[in-house]
Amino acid sequence: MADLPQQPMVTARRHMVVAGHYLATEAGIKMLEAGGNAIDAGVAAGIALGVVHSDQVQFSGVAPMLIYLADQDRVVSVAGLGYWPAAATLGMFRDQHEGGIPLGLLRTIVPAGPDAWITVLSRYGTMSFADVASHAIRYARDGFTVHPVMAKFIERYQTRYRKWPSNAAIWLKDGKPLREGDLLVQAELASTLQYMADQEAAAIATGKGRGAGLKAARDAFYVGDIAKTIVAYHAENGGLITADDLAGYSTPIEDPLSIEFAGVTVYSCRPWCQGPTLLQMLRILEGYDLVSMGHNSTDYVHTLAETIKLVFADREKYYGDPDVFDVPIKRLLSTEFAIERRAGIDPNHAWPGMPPAGEIAGYGGVSFAPHVKRDKTVAAADTSYTCAMDGQGNICSITPSDVSFESPAIPGLGICPSSRGSQSFAKDGHASAVAPGKRPRLTPNPAMALKRGSFAMPFGAPGGDVQPQGMMQVLLNHLIFDMNIQSAIEAARFSTHSQPNSFEPHDSKPGRLVVEEGITPQVTDDLIARGHDIERHGPRSEAVAGVCAISANLKTGLISGGADPRRSGRAMGW
Repeated sequence: MADLPQQPMVTARRHMVVAGHYLATEAGIKMLEAGGNAIDAGVAAGIALGVVHSDQVQFSGVAPMLIYLADQDRVVSVAGLGYWPAAATLGMFRDQHEGGIPLGLLRTIVPAGPDAWITVLSRYGTMSFADVASHAIRYARDGFTVHPVMAKFIERYQTRYRKWPSNAAIWLKDGKPLREGDLLVQAELASTLQYMADQEAAAIATGKGRGAGLKAARDAFYVGDIAKTIVAYHAENGGLITADDLAGYSTPIEDPLSIEFAGVTVYSCRPWCQGPTLLQMLRILEGYDLVSMGHNSTDYVHTLAETIKLVFADREKYYGDPDVFDVPIKRLLSTEFAIERRAGIDPNHAWPGMPPAGEIAGYGGVSFAPHVKRDKTVAAADTSYTCAMDGQGNICSITPSDVSFESPAIPGLGICPSSRGSQSFAKDGHASAVAPGKRPRLTPNPAMALKRGSFAMPFGAPGGDVQPQGMMQVLLNHLIFDMNIQSAIEAARFSTHSQPNSFEPHDSKPGRLVVEEGITPQVTDDLIARGHDIERHGPRSEAVAGVCAISANLKTGLISGGADPRRSGRAMGW
């Protein structure tokens, strides 16, 4: 008998929100019920995730987004990613920190999330900052019960939380990790958000309007008292962030990247994140008859795993901040390049580690030589996800992130400004090497699939390097194997780990392939015979990402929401 779904699929005909925690989903739904649009809902859910998932998402972290604007029939990409401070240099990390980027303040890049949230509210939303932050403020001020995913991550990283008294005061209790069911109150975070809302209200009271109010909320963070507190703490504790670093930041709004696959257009952000890897994987896989292989058969898993390895080799050599590093993205996403890369897949033998990158004359950086680890694979320590769709057809796909156990919480603010510098490399010539004003290569990568007038699917996941792997498998399950979106998410998955981990210290597990229990023992035995280093996990492992998605049939009007039971996602619609 087939396994019954662990979560029911939620359907609706008016609107839908899916998020990595049910309270964040509720925050988004309340915006739609109050007359807001999908952008208002997505921002509300995303800010709420910075409270209810504050182990893995910080309000002062990153917030990359894809937004479909129905009235313009246009998809826009919002970077939501900060850059290294002006004082950061590669030589400092290479010479003073043995080629590493240490835990603590030196990992801090300019926080991008607050600017990104307010920028999209201003351009595409309808509500005030106070409106969309109201639920997050309440969750932080009054507290919520710690959920299993948060409890697991706090326990896993309890030693790091103890490094800084300000972090221990929030996420530990009597020096011990918070447990499932404990009440987590984040009073300082609530005050920070409320201060921004109060500054907005003061500006609106002068009669200057909604836009001036949103600007006042933003300025409270980037040039006002919040900025001054962050800068003072960095100055007093050896950090690099200055007032100029904060004041000069604004998030880019860009055209996304896209390819055609299986009759739909699949969108990703640009190569300042790993999003284009999803598009490269699909380009390679379009040359195979996946249905004939059979879902999660030996040939299927082997082909997908080897595809991922090839693309991650390209990511390692070519992906970086395209404002600083010349990324040959057009070539990387071309059919011709995919044909070349497809030739590197041996149907009978696995690459023993990460294969060489594809050759593109005149482009590319040096490869990083990672430390090899052989321990058990666990979920990467970052990120949540949310998506929303409204009755007018607007859609957002958002992957907010940044953890609370890699750098100190700023006393009085209750936030850890973005420690995303952990995803840069302290290596000369690397595509994602540290440089002042340069962005790290981000793992969070929201995606969207569209067929005008027919189909819409925002989707994304937490999980570090596993994010695009899980997202690809769910998309194939839904589009190629015709699973409904909840079944597509719950179906057994796998993940490969031959590549240098995107997180410092960038270790790797050559040949490692994590497979969930739903992939049969015969298949895993056959994969071992082909050279894969198989690590068997139980059902619904946290090590294969936690995908959430909306699937909308635009012809019938039926909207379906899928949430991954591997994490704590929930869907809600009407």
